[in-house]
Amino acid sequence: MIHNLSYRAFVYGTENEEKVREALSTLLPAAQPTKEITEGYHKNQVIILQGKITKKRKLKDFLEKLHSLNPSAKKRILRELEFKMDERGNLFLRFDKQRAYLGDLKVVDHGDSLHLKLKIAAYPSRKEEALKVARQIFE
Repeated sequence: MIHNLSYRAFVYGTENEEKVREALSTLLPAAQPTKEITEGYHKNQVIILQGKITKKRKLKDFLEKLHSLNPSAKKRILRELEFKMDERGNLFLRFDKQRAYLGDLKVVDHGDSLHLKLKIAAYPSRKEEALKVARQIFE
């Protein structure tokens, strides 16, 4: 149902990198992010933790996490599915960093979050086909 999953999290100067890594591992236990240090708008240090998961077993584990989301989160994703998917069948989701650190997965829209890009396995690789597959994931 998913070809691969890319993820990214930003660690700002006021945040603890280990806590952000822990939040990431709540959502993606298999995550082994690379670390990139960059500079923010105000010349402050920003760390980018990012990676990609392609192994079927680890993707299956992630799907099980999605199935364990609370019903209202699943309904929200289903309701917004068309707006969160591009024409190539990539589904973009964001989860609250602070809540993930506490073990709770909450879907959000703001930028200070754990960013996911799921490449939905659909043939042909078009938005319409990917939406059908994505609906099956969340129903």
